[in-house]
Amino acid sequence: SEDPSVTLFREYLRIDTVHPEPDYDAAIQFLERVGTDLGLACQKVEVCQGRVVLILTWQGTNPRLRSVLLNSHTDVVPVFEEHWTYPPFEAVKDSQGNIYARGTQDMKCVSIQYLEAIRRLKAEGKCFARTIHLTFVPDEEVGGHKGMEIFVQRPEFRALNVGFALDEGLASPSDTFSVFYGEKSPWWIKVKCVGSPGHGSRFISNTAAEKIHKVITSFLAFRESEKQRLKSDASLTLGDVTSLNLTMLEGGVSFNVVPSEMVAGFDIRIPPTVDLKAFEEQVAAWCRGAGDGVTYEFHQKCMDQHITSTDESDPWWKAFSGVCRDMKLQLKLEIFPAATDSRYIRAVRHPAIGFSPMNCTPVLLHDHNEFLNEQVFLRGIDIYARLLPALASVPPLPAEG
Repeated sequence: SEDPSVTLFREYLRIDTVHPEPDYDAAIQFLERVGTDLGLACQKVEVCQGRVVLILTWQGTNPRLRSVLLNSHTDVVPVFEEHWTYPPFEAVKDSQGNIYARGTQDMKCVSIQYLEAIRRLKAEGKCFARTIHLTFVPDEEVGGHKGMEIFVQRPEFRALNVGFALDEGLASPSDTFSVFYGEKSPWWIKVKCVGSPGHGSRFISNTAAEKIHKVITSFLAFRESEKQRLKSDASLTLGDVTSLNLTMLEGGVSFNVVPSEMVAGFDIRIPPTVDLKAFEEQVAAWCRGAGDGVTYEFHQKCMDQHITSTDESDPWWKAFSGVCRDMKLQLKLEIFPAATDSRYIRAVRHPAIGFSPMNCTPVLLHDHNEFLNEQVFLRGIDIYARLLPALASVPPLPAEG
């Protein structure tokens, strides 16, 4: 009695692609099987050892036109099984139709929704001017450095002739659907403080601990100001403010030894509205204010601030938003608060929208008991089955002749 699309979704969820050792081979074999069943052309690109991007292609009638790219990642984040009601890789469906598994929201649902929307359209005998490519990429959950970041620089990506991309978004607890047109720039910073060492029984001057205290105080005071700004302005979302968290502390060798060095690590996510050069100057000022021997280094420093147009004059957005209006989907436009592979697509100058059609659903990506209701999942297929024809039928753009 189960819808075959739901059965396929649950089969995909049972493939254990969890870090640190995702079973990518099994995922690729499964997706390739589905693609072949749909009559899609298949290409595999090994971007580095053990990291393969699978490309499935539905050829358009005018291959000179720029294509529509449907991107999703195959990996999922680790689980703490003791906190799960059901085993996280068994895709158990309860009596309410809720499917519990790691990846239900992030983002194996979208992968199958793309494929099942194409299955429906092909069964209806549809074909479109623009080619549709589906890419299934590895390692998004660990930064995409051995996945999309490399792939967008390769000739195989350039050969896709991308005009517009769809990628993952977030669930929405309300009736609205979240649509992400840009992302924050992730900065991971380590601040090292060097000071005078000595015996733990003495009041030593100019210690590393005193300096790290000043650094942390400055960083967290800014965090509090951004937190209050978000709280006091109902028009703002998490994507509109800079988030900052102290995530690592290092230093010390013994209880009775004042260390000569202490290190603090910060995870900072900066909206595209912020002047990045000015923000780094602020970071440098906080470090200078803590005293001599205080330095910082970046472990990640994304400087790309490209956003995708959501103006009705833009043909891609007009096609996307027009379908949503016709289907009476209420959209909420946001800056994505974390980071997805969309940032790499935008960085090579292709418009990309983050959209996972899951409303009336709690946001549970990376959380315990991640689930998606089967009716919400099936509704997502309906939505893509309307979106894809509109996007693949966008009239030739001026640059396309």
